[in-house]
Amino acid sequence: MAVLERLIWQIETDLKSDLSLPSLSRRCAVNLHHMCRVFQLATGMSIMAYARARRLSLAARAIADGQESIIAIALDAGYGSHEAFTRAFASYFGTPPSRLRGEQSITNLNLMEPFEMNKDMIVPLSAPRKEDRAAFRIVGLGVDCAFDKTGEIPALWGSFMAREGEVQNPVPGPAYGVCCMADGAGNFRYIAGIEATGSTPGMEHIDIPAQAYAVFTHSGHISDIGKTVYTIWNKALPDAGLESENAPDFERYDHRFDGRTGRGEVEIWIPIVS
Repeated sequence: MAVLERLIWQIETDLKSDLSLPSLSRRCAVNLHHMCRVFQLATGMSIMAYARARRLSLAARAIADGQESIIAIALDAGYGSHEAFTRAFASYFGTPPSRLRGEQSITNLNLMEPFEMNKDMIVPLSAPRKEDRAAFRIVGLGVDCAFDKTGEIPALWGSFMAREGEVQNPVPGPAYGVCCMADGAGNFRYIAGIEATGSTPGMEHIDIPAQAYAVFTHSGHISDIGKTVYTIWNKALPDAGLESENAPDFERYDHRFDGRTGRGEVEIWIPIVS
């Protein structure tokens, strides 16, 4: 069973308990960083935000059904008071639970249904090679992104390529796209740059520590790299018996990739627990 499927099953079978990320990590037999990354890539939201949305959606169905009191439903959904539940419910659905009780209809509510893995996003991938890499520095331009909002990355590359010649003390070699500073809500910093031994005014840098990596190869057009990344985190890493480390991961663009056409091969380096 893929990581996402295991995770959804654990959440859905235990929605009424006090879910926590560490307990889900243990029950899914995958480290917390890997688990959160898989979920965020697949859904565009955090695990706990999904759990809250599912609890409120189940509560909405129960309120419309009319057989339990609203306070009993609130307590069942994990809220300690009628007031706290009403605030959360109205914030999520745009209507208070008392109105829903009167209408007894969920037709106009945007309920969160149980998430299912998108099998169309799984693509064939060759087994990764393992490689140790010494610490190095990337200098370039960055942008704040979310796992479901990466539309600014192509423009960032255009801006960096126009200014690549400004990088001081560059190390000849490929270009890199680094994902770093990820948080539990699905946000991260993406830096497009090249390796350098110093810093450059007007640009930012990221120091990447010495690390063991699983190296995957994306082939084809760069617009499809999202499917490769989805497959890596949800299937290819666990299939290879590997766990990700909480460290920057990066794309490596060498002579095999043609930036003019967006086609070729791109290496995706995932930090792993050695």
